[in-house]
Amino acid sequence: MVLTGILKPTEAFAGFSSQIIIILASIFLINGALIEGRVLDAVTAWLLRVAGGSVSKLKLTTMSVVGGLSGFMNNTAVTSLFIGPTISIARKLKTSPSKLLMPVCFASILGGTCTLIGTSTNVAVSGEIAKQHEADLAKWMANGGTDLNGDRAIDSADYLQYAKENDLKIYRPLGLFEITPVGLLIMGVGIAYLMLFGRRLLPDYPEESLAEDFNIREYLSEIAVMPGSSLIGQHVFESSLAEMEFRIVKVLRKKRSFVPNIRSIIEEGDVLLVSGGMEDLMAVKDASGIEIHAETKLEDEALQTEEVKIAELLITSKSTLIRRTLKETEFRQRFGLAVLAIYRHGQSLGSKLGAIRLRAGDLLLVQGTEERLQSLQHDTNLLRLDATEAPSVDRRQKGFRALAFFAFAVIAGGLDLAPLPICFLSAAAMTVATGCITMQKAYETVDWRVLIVIGGMTAFGTAMRESGTADWLADGIRSAFDSPRTVLAGFILLTIFLTQTMSNAAAALVVLPVAMQTAETLEVSGQTFAIAVMLGASSSFVAPFEPACILVSGPGKYRFTDYIKAGLGLTLLVGFLVWLMVPIVWGL
Repeated sequence: MVLTGILKPTEAFAGFSSQIIIILASIFLINGALIEGRVLDAVTAWLLRVAGGSVSKLKLTTMSVVGGLSGFMNNTAVTSLFIGPTISIARKLKTSPSKLLMPVCFASILGGTCTLIGTSTNVAVSGEIAKQHEADLAKWMANGGTDLNGDRAIDSADYLQYAKENDLKIYRPLGLFEITPVGLLIMGVGIAYLMLFGRRLLPDYPEESLAEDFNIREYLSEIAVMPGSSLIGQHVFESSLAEMEFRIVKVLRKKRSFVPNIRSIIEEGDVLLVSGGMEDLMAVKDASGIEIHAETKLEDEALQTEEVKIAELLITSKSTLIRRTLKETEFRQRFGLAVLAIYRHGQSLGSKLGAIRLRAGDLLLVQGTEERLQSLQHDTNLLRLDATEAPSVDRRQKGFRALAFFAFAVIAGGLDLAPLPICFLSAAAMTVATGCITMQKAYETVDWRVLIVIGGMTAFGTAMRESGTADWLADGIRSAFDSPRTVLAGFILLTIFLTQTMSNAAAALVVLPVAMQTAETLEVSGQTFAIAVMLGASSSFVAPFEPACILVSGPGKYRFTDYIKAGLGLTLLVGFLVWLMVPIVWGL
């Protein structure tokens, strides 16, 4: 757009120097410190006590807590924090995690509508509203704006008073809790819908052993090493089987079984439990000097010993493993764990694992020592679902210290004691300065992809206005529809549709300039249209492309159709509430 003359370089990069970026980066950093400090462990323990053996009570309490937290924390982070505890509690109550994880995910999205910092979308759209307010203020001052309140300064307060006296529809900066009443209504109705209809719409996938869950029996075979086999004397992890991407997960030797390590050597008469495709194993049978045993009953205990365990690991949305294969990442060498199978969107993958490109939300069944598994608690790439280790006192103290800084920022911003960017940047700086999070972790916890998308899409919005595209589209919409209410519904539906193929923030920023220009053409409130687009972007639950939805897909064993079944009605209901309530609260 710069090369074609639509934008000047300063306009193209202005989004990266905006207040939006500072607020979001600060919130990501503080959220990272809260996760590191495990400050929500007490909340999950309390949930188990409150549930008292009732699944319905647990679901209602969990959704309410998750929704409340998502008003102040990134919804993906909140969802990831509650996946492990929710599965653990579901097991204790002997119910399927699939009945609980999707409501937790949906509640985190609904909770994001409750405050200005609830989602990156809210922050981005409020920034555009504030920018439009500043542009209109500058224009008013240039056209002879006067000091109306007697404070000897011509500023925003005078402009707001002028607009009120003349009944003008102008853009006003949004307060931190300005959208809270409507957001709470949306969240409350959404939770009620999930409680009343969720029992019928949510899938029920009963839990089995990990070996059964991952259908791992299909990919495991027992082979005996025959006299004269070429495998005799080879190191397990460097054997010809390993070179052909077979993984030896257990060895039975003279009535003693063990999980091999880097020093283990194959001996004559060993019975090996091998992970890999049966067809490939048959192809190398004669050349390797092995005998394939008949299928035997496989339970979790067959894959574990006192020292070596199996566990489920979730690929997080910010993992550096995404779009890379296990071989490319040198997974076994890096983490000291063997991957036995991968679960993705209702399918268990156990063959040619080394060539599969990992995705966010993939669930890995791994085998390794407890020490190696415990070391993952500080890793942002993988989330262990059954982790139970309590954090150290020092770590917990740092978490509560970060929580205090965050609370200070929210209170100061809510009371307008200082601008929001200053409040949250100060809290983030104190979080790092007092050692609540290391500098390395601080960089890892910031979702740079979100910041880049918002910075870039801000320039896109400017281009829409500068090129006249927004005016042209607004005129076309006005000629097609006379009713502002009908047009508003159209923009809400368009935003919901676009969130299926792009991030919520990007979808909102694509629609926003056209919606604001259309409101001006229709001579109605642009602020109302902007807020409707903002809330509409958080009203989509029909596809698992939202990062929070991706995270629960693997642990919940959900299929694509499960989201359509459970989320379509909720999407339409929330979209209707936005269309109904926003004009009532902010005027049309």
